[in-house]
Formats: sequence, C-alpha cells, structure tokens
Amino acid sequence: MIMAEKLSFISRYLTLWILLAIAGGIILGTVYPEIADILDAYRIEQVSLPIAIGLIWMMYPPLAGVKYEELSKMKGQRKALGVSIIQNWVIGPVLMFSLAWIFLPDLPHYRIGLIIIGLARCIAMVLVWNQLASGDNELCAVLVALNSLFQVALYSVLAYVFVTVLSAWIGGAAAGAVVDISIWQVAKAVFIYLGIPFIGGMLTRYVLVGRRGKEWYDDVFMRKLGPTALIGLLFTIVVMFSLKGEIIVHLPWHVFRIAVPLLAYFALMFGISFTMSHRLGFTYGESTTLAFTAASNNFELAIAVAVAVFGIGSGEAFAAVVGPLVEVPVMLGLVHVARRASIVWFDQNGLPIRRKHG
Repeated sequence: MIMAEKLSFISRYLTLWILLAIAGGIILGTVYPEIADILDAYRIEQVSLPIAIGLIWMMYPPLAGVKYEELSKMKGQRKALGVSIIQNWVIGPVLMFSLAWIFLPDLPHYRIGLIIIGLARCIAMVLVWNQLASGDNELCAVLVALNSLFQVALYSVLAYVFVTVLSAWIGGAAAGAVVDISIWQVAKAVFIYLGIPFIGGMLTRYVLVGRRGKEWYDDVFMRKLGPTALIGLLFTIVVMFSLKGEIIVHLPWHVFRIAVPLLAYFALMFGISFTMSHRLGFTYGESTTLAFTAASNNFELAIAVAVAVFGIGSGEAFAAVVGPLVEVPVMLGLVHVARRASIVWFDQNGLPIRRKHG
C-alpha cells in the first residue's frame, strides 16, 4: 500500500508490535516472576522508576516535535480553533464518557480507563494520520500545540470531573467510591508525565532550532528522536503485561469488551467532526485535520495517568493499553475514508460541494 510507505518501520506495524509486546510481557512474567520485586525497588510516587522513565520518554519526543512557534498563527485560524476546541474538549470527552457507561456499566475499572483515554487529546500520531490523508499540515501543527497547552492546564480538572464527580452522579455512591480520586492525584501525574516532558520538549526545540535551524531540527533531529517514543510505549507494555498475569486467561474477552466502545468512539468522533467541519464550509484539508485531531487520542498520556494514579497492574492501565491496539488500524482505515470523502464531498479545489435538497 503506497500510503503506508510514508510511515516509519515501527509506526507502520505498530499494532503487530503491540501484540508482540503483550506476548513478550506475558512470557517474561511467567519465566521470571521476580521482575515485580525488581521494578518496585525504586519508585516515583506509585510507579517504579524504570517504568516512570519509560512513560516520560513516551511523551518527550512528540512534545519536542510540537511547533510551538506556530501558535503565533492562531489569529488567522480563529474559526478552526473554535471548532476544534468544541470537538476536542466538549464533544470528545462527553462521547467517550457516554460510550464507556453504555458498554461497560459492570466493569468500572475498564470504564475509567476509557474515560481517561477520552480526555487525552492527540498531540503526536495525528500528525502522521493527517499527512497520509493530505490534510492541512500547518493547521495540524497549530492544533497540536494548542492541545498540548490545554492538556497541561485542564487535564487534571477534567479527569476529576468526569471520573469522580459525574461517575458518582450516574452510578450513585458505590460508583463514587470506586472512582474516588482527587484533583491533586491526577495533577501530580500530569505534571510528572506531561509537565516534565512538555518543558523538556519546548526547551529542546527552542535551543536546538536556535543553534542548528528549523530545517535541521524537523528533518534530521526529529526523524531520529520521534520513533523512540513508540519504543518507550512498547517497553511499558511489556512490563505492564509481565505484572498482569491474573487476567491473561480472560484476555481475549476483556480486550473485546474494551475494544467495542473504542471502535464506536473513533468512528463516531471522526464522522461527527468531519461532517460538522464540511457543513461549516471548511476545505477538505481543514476538515480532514479537524476530524483526525478530534478522533485521535494521546494514549501515552492516558497510560501514564492510569499507571500513576491506579497502579501498573490496574484495570484502568490495562484499558489504556488496549487504546493504541485499536486506534492504529482504525486510523489507517479512516485515512482511506477521508480520501474517499475528498472525491464525494469536495470539488477539485478542495472546496465543499453544496448539494441542493428538495
């Protein structure tokens, strides 16, 4: 497939690597059960130091790749920014929250994991999906930078509202007890696993761009640094599954239960955002960028928060790991959907086709 050749070797087969990492973790935990004691010897908060390093490294490369200087172009994209904020920070979290309760009313830990995924807006892989679908790369860079800032400022508050407050309202006192986390717990996790790499990524970009130039940074440095984030993700998955042996027997059914609402979310979120953008008069490139930005999720942050707050062996962390397993192949499929829509819904100049009814 021609489009897939633009992906790096790791990104192209990410779903396969995740499956192999899961299998490797299971085998490691079975053959070498002492690994749990080794990982717990040194800790940052509730997370072992080796895993904490892996989680922070997952976040650092994508945040180092954000074009923060593109934020100056926001003034010329006010309409797109307004639509993106509604799609990412209102529709997305509410939709995932609703689907999690509809499909997983009896599995609170997995349900919380999905809610955490829904709150983590994409800042990394969306650049890949957007490029493959021929979206507006400049707008995508601006939206990624905007989502990075919003996540640092709002994630801990929204996690508390959706996971603790709203869940207790729907499920009653029992649900509230299960999901009782404080803003401070999530804020600490966000600072460690998003704030530290955010500051590091921003400083890296400004320092190296100033010394070597933007072209070298984007075309040379980031091409080498970027793929290491996925290596950090795979490392984390291996360790998590080495500690998760008690549910491995039920793994297929558990993965299926988690995957169904995720599939529904990605399809609905992309469809809603793409249709919404088209009807508002955005071009194909803009509509595609808005749709992929809204439909994608920052599963690295979701895994980091789930592990830090609930523990590496928790159901919340397990659900967060299933996220990229489902998202990667679905997003590649949606690239084809977007390209098909470019023929049906847009003219040769990428402008939306207005159809008369009646």
